[in-house]
Amino acid sequence: MTDMTATTGPVSLETSYNPNWKRLGKWMGIAMLALIYFPLLWLVLLSISSDPLSGIPGAFSLRHYQALFASSDWHMPFVSSIVIGLIVGLVSAVTATVIGREVPRMASPGPMLLVFVLPLFVPGMSMGAALFIFSQSVLGLDLGFWSIAVGHYVWALPFALLIVLVVTLRFDHTLIEAGRDLGASDWRVFKDIEFPILMPGIVSAGLFGFLMSFNEVMRTIFLRGTSETMPVWNWVQAAAQQSQVPIIFALSSLVLLVTLPLLSAMFWLLFVRLNRT
Repeated sequence: MTDMTATTGPVSLETSYNPNWKRLGKWMGIAMLALIYFPLLWLVLLSISSDPLSGIPGAFSLRHYQALFASSDWHMPFVSSIVIGLIVGLVSAVTATVIGREVPRMASPGPMLLVFVLPLFVPGMSMGAALFIFSQSVLGLDLGFWSIAVGHYVWALPFALLIVLVVTLRFDHTLIEAGRDLGASDWRVFKDIEFPILMPGIVSAGLFGFLMSFNEVMRTIFLRGTSETMPVWNWVQAAAQQSQVPIIFALSSLVLLVTLPLLSAMFWLLFVRLNRT
Protein backbone atom coordinates (compact mmCIF):
# COMPACT_ATOMS: atom_id res chain seq x y z
CA MET A 1 0.00 0.00 0.00
CA THR A 2 1.17 3.48 -0.75
CA ASP A 3 1.23 6.17 1.84
CA MET A 4 -1.78 8.39 1.08
CA THR A 5 -0.47 11.27 3.20
CA ALA A 6 2.67 11.46 1.13
CA THR A 7 0.75 11.86 -2.11
CA THR A 8 -2.07 14.08 -1.01
CA GLY A 9 -0.01 16.53 1.04
CA PRO A 10 -1.07 18.23 4.28
CA VAL A 11 -4.71 17.96 5.18
CA SER A 12 -6.44 21.37 5.42
CA LEU A 13 -8.81 22.06 8.30
CA GLU A 14 -12.49 22.22 7.53
CA THR A 15 -14.12 25.62 7.89
CA SER A 16 -16.03 24.69 11.05
CA TYR A 17 -12.81 23.55 12.77
CA ASN A 18 -10.63 26.42 11.69
CA PRO A 19 -8.90 28.10 14.69
CA ASN A 20 -10.16 31.48 13.53
CA TRP A 21 -13.75 30.32 13.97
CA LYS A 22 -12.93 29.03 17.45
CA ARG A 23 -11.46 32.39 18.43
CA LEU A 24 -14.43 34.21 16.93
CA GLY A 25 -16.83 32.01 18.89
CA LYS A 26 -14.87 32.60 22.08
CA TRP A 27 -14.86 36.39 21.76
CA MET A 28 -18.49 36.50 20.64
CA GLY A 29 -19.39 34.49 23.74
CA ILE A 30 -17.44 36.88 25.97
CA ALA A 31 -19.08 39.86 24.28
CA MET A 32 -22.56 38.41 24.81
CA LEU A 33 -21.87 37.69 28.49
CA ALA A 34 -20.66 41.28 28.90
CA LEU A 35 -23.78 42.57 27.13
CA ILE A 36 -25.98 40.54 29.49
CA TYR A 37 -24.30 41.14 32.85
CA PHE A 38 -22.65 44.56 32.51
CA PRO A 39 -25.99 46.46 32.37
CA LEU A 40 -27.14 44.59 35.49
CA LEU A 41 -23.98 45.58 37.35
CA TRP A 42 -24.37 49.16 36.08
CA LEU A 43 -27.96 49.22 37.39
CA VAL A 44 -26.81 48.18 40.88
CA LEU A 45 -24.08 50.83 40.86
CA LEU A 46 -26.54 53.53 39.79
CA SER A 47 -28.97 52.48 42.53
CA ILE A 48 -26.39 53.44 45.16
CA SER A 49 -25.37 56.67 43.42
CA SER A 50 -26.58 60.05 44.61
CA ASP A 51 -27.42 61.12 41.03
CA PRO A 52 -28.45 57.98 39.11
CA LEU A 53 -30.19 59.96 36.35
CA SER A 54 -26.81 61.12 35.13
CA GLY A 55 -26.07 57.55 34.06
CA ILE A 56 -22.62 57.64 35.64
CA PRO A 57 -22.03 55.97 39.04
CA GLY A 58 -20.46 58.18 41.66
CA ALA A 59 -20.90 59.82 45.07
CA PHE A 60 -22.37 56.62 46.45
CA SER A 61 -25.32 56.89 48.82
CA LEU A 62 -28.09 54.66 50.20
CA ARG A 63 -30.69 57.42 50.33
CA HIS A 64 -32.69 55.95 47.45
CA TYR A 65 -33.02 52.66 49.33
CA GLN A 66 -34.11 54.63 52.40
CA ALA A 67 -36.75 56.39 50.29
CA LEU A 68 -37.83 53.02 48.88
CA PHE A 69 -38.41 51.48 52.31
CA ALA A 70 -40.08 54.66 53.56
CA SER A 71 -42.67 54.45 50.76
CA SER A 72 -45.53 51.94 50.77
CA ASP A 73 -46.81 52.65 47.26
CA TRP A 74 -44.99 49.65 45.77
CA HIS A 75 -46.03 47.12 48.44
CA MET A 76 -49.35 46.00 46.94
CA PRO A 77 -48.07 45.75 43.33
CA PHE A 78 -45.11 43.75 44.59
CA VAL A 79 -47.27 41.37 46.63
CA SER A 80 -49.69 40.98 43.72
CA SER A 81 -46.85 40.07 41.37
CA ILE A 82 -45.47 37.52 43.83
CA VAL A 83 -48.84 35.86 44.47
CA ILE A 84 -49.85 35.80 40.79
CA GLY A 85 -46.40 34.50 39.86
CA LEU A 86 -46.61 31.68 42.40
CA ILE A 87 -50.07 30.66 41.18
CA VAL A 88 -49.02 30.79 37.52
CA GLY A 89 -45.78 28.93 38.20
CA LEU A 90 -47.50 26.15 40.13
CA VAL A 91 -50.38 25.69 37.65
CA SER A 92 -48.00 25.89 34.68
CA ALA A 93 -45.71 23.23 36.15
CA VAL A 94 -48.61 20.85 36.88
CA THR A 95 -50.27 21.39 33.50
CA ALA A 96 -46.99 21.10 31.59
CA THR A 97 -46.18 17.86 33.41
CA VAL A 98 -49.56 16.28 32.61
CA ILE A 99 -49.41 17.32 28.95
CA GLY A 100 -45.66 16.73 28.59
CA ARG A 101 -45.96 13.11 29.71
CA GLU A 102 -48.53 12.40 26.99
CA VAL A 103 -47.11 14.28 24.00
CA PRO A 104 -44.19 11.84 23.37
CA ARG A 105 -46.65 8.92 23.36
CA MET A 106 -48.79 10.37 20.58
CA ALA A 107 -48.59 8.91 17.08
CA SER A 108 -47.85 12.34 15.56
CA PRO A 109 -47.02 14.83 18.34
CA GLY A 110 -45.82 17.57 15.97
CA PRO A 111 -49.20 19.22 15.20
CA MET A 112 -50.27 19.08 18.85
CA LEU A 113 -47.00 20.63 20.00
CA LEU A 114 -47.34 23.35 17.35
CA VAL A 115 -50.77 24.29 18.67
CA PHE A 116 -49.40 24.66 22.20
CA VAL A 117 -46.34 26.75 21.29
CA LEU A 118 -48.13 28.96 18.74
CA PRO A 119 -48.96 31.63 21.41
CA LEU A 120 -45.22 32.31 21.66
CA PHE A 121 -45.35 33.88 18.20
CA VAL A 122 -48.52 35.92 18.74
CA PRO A 123 -47.73 39.60 19.49
CA GLY A 124 -48.40 40.52 23.10
CA MET A 125 -50.65 43.38 22.05
CA SER A 126 -52.89 41.05 20.02
CA MET A 127 -52.99 38.38 22.72
CA GLY A 128 -53.72 40.97 25.39
CA ALA A 129 -56.66 42.40 23.44
CA ALA A 130 -58.03 38.91 22.74
CA LEU A 131 -57.73 37.89 26.39
CA PHE A 132 -59.38 41.15 27.43
CA ILE A 133 -62.47 40.23 25.39
CA PHE A 134 -62.38 36.56 26.40
CA SER A 135 -62.04 37.26 30.13
CA GLN A 136 -65.04 39.57 30.22
CA SER A 137 -67.35 38.11 27.57
CA VAL A 138 -66.73 34.36 28.00
CA LEU A 139 -65.29 33.83 31.48
CA GLY A 140 -67.24 36.68 33.05
CA LEU A 141 -64.24 37.86 35.03
CA ASP A 142 -63.86 41.41 36.26
CA LEU A 143 -60.58 42.90 35.16
CA GLY A 144 -58.09 42.55 37.97
CA PHE A 145 -56.24 39.84 39.84
CA TRP A 146 -57.74 36.74 38.20
CA SER A 147 -57.87 38.10 34.67
CA ILE A 148 -54.17 38.94 35.00
CA ALA A 149 -53.46 35.43 36.28
CA VAL A 150 -55.29 33.88 33.30
CA GLY A 151 -53.34 36.03 30.84
CA HIS A 152 -50.02 35.21 32.48
CA TYR A 153 -50.86 31.50 32.49
CA VAL A 154 -51.60 31.52 28.76
CA TRP A 155 -48.24 33.22 28.19
CA ALA A 156 -46.19 31.01 30.53
CA LEU A 157 -47.60 27.56 29.70
CA PRO A 158 -45.86 27.09 26.30
CA PHE A 159 -42.47 27.87 27.87
CA ALA A 160 -43.16 25.49 30.77
CA LEU A 161 -44.27 22.76 28.38
CA LEU A 162 -41.12 23.07 26.26
CA ILE A 163 -38.96 22.78 29.39
CA VAL A 164 -40.78 19.63 30.56
CA LEU A 165 -40.59 18.13 27.07
CA VAL A 166 -36.80 18.43 27.15
CA VAL A 167 -36.86 15.87 29.97
CA THR A 168 -39.79 13.69 28.88
CA LEU A 169 -38.48 13.22 25.33
CA ARG A 170 -35.30 11.70 26.77
CA PHE A 171 -37.17 9.58 29.30
CA ASP A 172 -36.58 5.82 29.10
CA HIS A 173 -40.08 4.36 29.04
CA THR A 174 -38.75 0.85 29.64
CA LEU A 175 -38.39 1.91 33.28
CA ILE A 176 -42.18 2.32 33.46
CA GLU A 177 -42.72 -1.08 31.90
CA ALA A 178 -40.28 -2.62 34.37
CA GLY A 179 -42.13 -1.04 37.30
CA ARG A 180 -45.47 -2.33 36.05
CA ASP A 181 -44.00 -5.81 35.50
CA LEU A 182 -43.03 -5.77 39.18
CA GLY A 183 -46.66 -5.10 40.12
CA ALA A 184 -46.48 -1.37 40.89
CA SER A 185 -49.59 0.74 40.35
CA ASP A 186 -49.61 3.69 37.94
CA TRP A 187 -49.39 6.13 40.87
CA ARG A 188 -46.47 4.21 42.41
CA VAL A 189 -44.66 4.14 39.07
CA PHE A 190 -45.09 7.90 38.70
CA LYS A 191 -44.12 8.62 42.32
CA ASP A 192 -41.05 6.37 42.51
CA ILE A 193 -39.78 6.38 38.90
CA GLU A 194 -41.11 9.19 36.75
CA PHE A 195 -41.30 12.08 39.20
CA PRO A 196 -37.67 11.87 40.48
CA ILE A 197 -36.41 11.84 36.89
CA LEU A 198 -38.77 14.59 35.70
CA MET A 199 -38.34 16.75 38.80
CA PRO A 200 -35.62 19.05 37.37
CA GLY A 201 -37.86 19.83 34.39
CA ILE A 202 -40.97 20.27 36.54
CA VAL A 203 -39.28 22.64 38.99
CA SER A 204 -37.63 24.54 36.14
CA ALA A 205 -41.01 24.90 34.42
CA GLY A 206 -42.50 26.29 37.64
CA LEU A 207 -39.64 28.74 38.12
CA PHE A 208 -39.83 29.86 34.51
CA GLY A 209 -43.59 30.27 34.76
CA PHE A 210 -43.12 32.42 37.86
CA LEU A 211 -40.52 34.61 36.16
CA MET A 212 -42.60 35.00 32.99
CA SER A 213 -45.53 36.13 35.12
CA PHE A 214 -43.49 38.41 37.37
CA ASN A 215 -41.97 40.26 34.39
CA GLU A 216 -45.05 40.47 32.14
CA VAL A 217 -46.22 43.96 31.11
CA MET A 218 -47.95 43.99 27.72
CA ARG A 219 -50.75 41.52 28.48
CA THR A 220 -51.13 42.91 32.00
CA ILE A 221 -51.92 46.37 30.66
CA PHE A 222 -55.02 45.00 28.89
CA LEU A 223 -56.15 42.80 31.80
CA ARG A 224 -55.30 44.77 34.94
CA GLY A 225 -58.36 46.98 35.34
CA THR A 226 -57.55 48.96 38.47
CA SER A 227 -55.02 46.40 39.73
CA GLU A 228 -51.28 46.86 39.39
CA THR A 229 -48.38 44.47 39.25
CA MET A 230 -44.78 45.36 39.94
CA PRO A 231 -43.67 45.75 36.29
CA VAL A 232 -46.72 47.89 35.46
CA TRP A 233 -46.14 50.04 38.56
CA ASN A 234 -42.50 50.54 37.50
CA TRP A 235 -43.58 51.44 33.98
CA VAL A 236 -46.19 53.96 35.19
CA GLN A 237 -43.79 55.58 37.65
CA ALA A 238 -40.97 55.81 35.12
CA ALA A 239 -43.28 57.34 32.51
CA ALA A 240 -45.16 59.78 34.76
CA GLN A 241 -42.83 60.79 37.60
CA GLN A 242 -39.16 61.18 36.85
CA SER A 243 -38.47 61.72 40.55
CA GLN A 244 -39.46 58.06 41.16
CA VAL A 245 -36.85 56.66 38.77
CA PRO A 246 -34.08 56.44 41.42
CA ILE A 247 -36.47 54.45 43.64
CA ILE A 248 -37.23 52.17 40.69
CA PHE A 249 -33.47 51.60 40.26
CA ALA A 250 -33.21 50.66 43.94
CA LEU A 251 -36.21 48.32 43.82
CA SER A 252 -35.03 46.64 40.61
CA SER A 253 -31.56 46.13 42.07
CA LEU A 254 -32.99 44.69 45.27
CA VAL A 255 -35.13 42.20 43.33
CA LEU A 256 -32.10 41.29 41.22
CA LEU A 257 -29.81 40.76 44.21
CA VAL A 258 -32.37 38.49 45.87
CA THR A 259 -33.55 36.45 42.88
CA LEU A 260 -30.24 35.74 41.11
CA PRO A 261 -28.57 33.94 44.07
CA LEU A 262 -31.78 32.03 44.84
CA LEU A 263 -32.19 30.89 41.23
CA SER A 264 -28.50 29.99 40.99
CA ALA A 265 -28.74 27.90 44.16
CA MET A 266 -31.92 26.24 42.93
CA PHE A 267 -30.44 25.28 39.57
CA TRP A 268 -27.27 24.04 41.26
CA LEU A 269 -29.29 21.79 43.55
CA LEU A 270 -31.43 20.50 40.69
CA PHE A 271 -28.85 19.90 38.00
CA VAL A 272 -25.35 19.77 39.52
CA ARG A 273 -25.98 18.03 42.81
CA LEU A 274 -28.74 15.82 41.42
CA ASN A 275 -26.49 14.61 38.61
CA ARG A 276 -23.74 13.81 41.10
CA THR A 277 -26.06 11.75 43.26
